[in-house]
Amino acid sequence: MPFNKSFAPGPKSFDFDINQISITPARAKVVSFSTSYYDVNQAIVVNKGTKIAAVRGIKGLAPYKLGAQLGTTSYAFIKDRIKPSQQPAVFNSNAAAVLALKNKQIDGLVVDLPTAFFVTAVQVPNGKILGQFENKGKTTDRFGVVLAKGNPLTACVNKAITALRANGTLKRLQQLWLAKATGAPILK
Repeated sequence: MPFNKSFAPGPKSFDFDINQISITPARAKVVSFSTSYYDVNQAIVVNKGTKIAAVRGIKGLAPYKLGAQLGTTSYAFIKDRIKPSQQPAVFNSNAAAVLALKNKQIDGLVVDLPTAFFVTAVQVPNGKILGQFENKGKTTDRFGVVLAKGNPLTACVNKAITALRANGTLKRLQQLWLAKATGAPILK
């Protein structure tokens, strides 16, 4: 299913979608979200050996051309937290954004941290995660399960997520599958 269709207004062809979808107020107007099952950091992927690859802080990113997929929280993150001196590039798909990074049409690609690991492991052989950004304040990115607006299953999904958090299952899954996250430095 295309990324944006799961949280578009209207009837759904699924009971719920658990697919790294960020909870935002705008999206919550047209779909129901579960409680967060994962609080995720944004990250930036760059090509090894480029000037941007030597940057060690958020302010150092300002002069570079950054990009993100349309409809993601990454674009808002670029505008609100990084505040680059040039307009960020926006792409209709993550594949198009990755291709722009590979072709050096952008200097850095901002995505959520799990996506950054996939981009560098599979899509951009010369790519590296320059760093991740602390999750704080209103810029906290949280993944939730998407359901049709008002779906009565939302309460059941919330109960299941709460139980998985309480018994440590969510933490164990994060350690098992996202342990590499500790290797991406925090950019301040």
